[in-house]
Amino acid sequence: MESSDDQILERIVRSPRGTLFFPDSFLSISSAKTVAKVLERLVQSGKLHRAATGIYVRPVQDEVIGVILPGIEDIAEAIIRRDKARAVPTGSYALYKLGLTTQVPLNIVYYTDSSSRQVKIGTQTITFKKASARNVSAIGEISKLVIQALRSIGKGNVTAEEIEIIAARLKDEKPYHLQHDIKLAPEWIRQIIRAL
Repeated sequence: MESSDDQILERIVRSPRGTLFFPDSFLSISSAKTVAKVLERLVQSGKLHRAATGIYVRPVQDEVIGVILPGIEDIAEAIIRRDKARAVPTGSYALYKLGLTTQVPLNIVYYTDSSSRQVKIGTQTITFKKASARNVSAIGEISKLVIQALRSIGKGNVTAEEIEIIAARLKDEKPYHLQHDIKLAPEWIRQIIRAL
């Protein structure tokens, strides 16, 4: 009979490097208390890295750079998948993802239908804000960013250059997704998108 340590390590080693793990990932093997102890031992032995509280990774090893840890976006996406939540990037993060700013935000904010919380990753923070169903119901990867980016810029503040970038990005959105999402946007944003 394999020990909990061996079973957990085996599952980690079978996963590709860069995979993120949560203690919940191993509750089929042992109790939460045992899993926490095993993960702590694996961190101390260098087989696993703690990306944030309760989030672990088997890091990618690069010959030149050395240890490569997952980015803040990868961690946010893993949390969203684990929680089976709907989430939409907002504010400066939505602007960055659309290419409306080149400044990488230190703190990224998502609207979510899950619980509100903050996750600290080194000097960066992921904030999940509980939002209404309407705010997280958009289905288009680009159109949901456009709606949130325009909200962030504000009514009457959108420049011609920003409109040009948004128009170019929306060309890659699936028409059905765009038609669905436009109905969820405030009227002033609908007017901008329709004009495009």
